[in-house]
Amino acid sequence: MESRRGRPKKHELAVSPAQRVELERIARQSRSARSAAFRARIILECAGGASNAAVAAKLRTTGFTVGLWRNRFIAEGVAGLGDEPRPGAPREIGDEKIERVVRLTLEKTPKGATHWSSRMLASKTGLSQSSISRIWRAFGLKPHRAEGFQLSKIPC
Repeated sequence: MESRRGRPKKHELAVSPAQRVELERIARQSRSARSAAFRARIILECAGGASNAAVAAKLRTTGFTVGLWRNRFIAEGVAGLGDEPRPGAPREIGDEKIERVVRLTLEKTPKGATHWSSRMLASKTGLSQSSISRIWRAFGLKPHRAEGFQLSKIPC
């Protein structure tokens, strides 16, 4: 009877011609998809028969990383090389509310004022003042800043 001690054996990595074409396409992508390209290069090197340690040394990463992506590719194929959803609470403020805040900020001014403050807009929309500030920061909005220079009407 064979004992089950020690490190588990590597699973056999088989890459079909269609998968190889897809992996080579992903590996050639520009800098916008660097992580996916790196993962594709790992799989292509592993498909050549190299060990995890050799692939790790060649691509300047760890053996753990190579093993992780090798196993994920074996289990899920090319689709497994993508990012999984990150943990955390889902967004509570939907796109409609964010669009409304941006529209109000850019297109309208409050009664009796020259621009929106985060507190005034928060009371108008029902969101918190910090949520309004985060939305403004994300879109680069600064309603307190004047668009252009205005000359004073006071005579010198």
